Amino acid sequence: MKLKCAILDDYQQVALGMADWSAIADRVEVSAMSQHFTDEAELAVHLQDCDILVIMRERTPITASLLVRLPKLKLVITSGMRNASVDLAAAAQRGVVVCGTASGSAAPMELTWALLLGLAKHIVPENAGLRNNGPWQQALGVTLQGKTLGLLGLGKIGSQMAVVAQAFGMRVVAWSQNLTAEKAAQQGVHLAESKQALFEQSDFVSVHLVLSERTRGLVGQQELQAMKKTAYLINTSRAAIVDRAALIDALQNQRIAGAGLDVFDVEPLPLDDIFRRLPNVLATPHLGYVADDNYGIYFREAIEDIVAFLANEPIRRLS
Repeated sequence: MKLKCAILDDYQQVALGMADWSAIADRVEVSAMSQHFTDEAELAVHLQDCDILVIMRERTPITASLLVRLPKLKLVITSGMRNASVDLAAAAQRGVVVCGTASGSAAPMELTWALLLGLAKHIVPENAGLRNNGPWQQALGVTLQGKTLGLLGLGKIGSQMAVVAQAFGMRVVAWSQNLTAEKAAQQGVHLAESKQALFEQSDFVSVHLVLSERTRGLVGQQELQAMKKTAYLINTSRAAIVDRAALIDALQNQRIAGAGLDVFDVEPLPLDDIFRRLPNVLATPHLGYVADDNYGIYFREAIEDIVAFLANEPIRRLS
C-alpha cells in the first residue's frame, strides 16, 4: 500500500508542477491542498490518513495538539532549514521525523527593494491615480542616492542589501548585537555606534534578523521615535521583531513617513486588520520567499527528503 503525502497551503497551485514527483509515484500518493485551514480540528480531519506532510514555511503550524490528532504521520518536511511553527520536541516524542530544504536569499532581498522603492517613489498611489483618471502626479519621490540605509542585521540577506544600496550610491550603516566594525567594513558598511544611533541617522531602516527571544520586540517605541519623520521602516523578516502597537502608533501619528511590510503576527492577515488600511503602509502577503527559484528548490529537495526517508537514511533532519 502506498504512503499518503499531502502538500499543504499550495496557494498558487503550482507544487505538483515545480518538481518531478514521479520519482516517488510507485511508493507515495501525493496530493496538494490550496485551501488554508485555520481550525486545527478541521485540518486534522483532512490529514488524518497522511503519512507525510510537506509544509510551506510557517503557513500552517505543526503543533503538539495537531500531532496528537495525526497518528499515522511519520515525516514532516518544511521548506527551509528553520521553522519556528513546528514543535520539534513534540514531533520527536511521537517519532515523527522532521526534515528541511535549502532556501535562497535572493527572492526576499529583491522583495525588500521592491517595497523600499515602491515607498520612495510612491508607485502604488501614483499608479492608482493614473488608472482611475486621478491627478497627474501627486507626490514628491525620494532619491536614494546620498541617503542612508540602516540594516538591522548584516547576515546573508543584509549583506546583499548592502551591495544593492551601494550601487544606488547610498551610505549603509548596520547594527546587530554581535556585529563588529571589522565585519561591517568587509562589506563596505559602517557599524552604527548603537541601535539607537542607527535609527536616528537612517533614511530607510530594513530588518534582516532571525526571530529569537533576543530579537523579539527589538524595534519598539523608543527606536521608532528616534527615526526621522521622513524615514521609512521595511520589515521582510519576522513581524514579532517589531512591536506592532508601537509601529501602528508611529504610522497613525505620522512620526515616520511609512512602512513596507511583508510579514505579520497573524497570517493570512485578518480582513479588518489596520495594516490593510493605513495609507502610509505598503504591504504584501508574505511574498519574500515566494519565487520560482525557491519553489523549485523546496519541492525538488522535498522529494529527495522523502526518498532518503524511505531508504531509512533521512537527510537534512531538524529532529
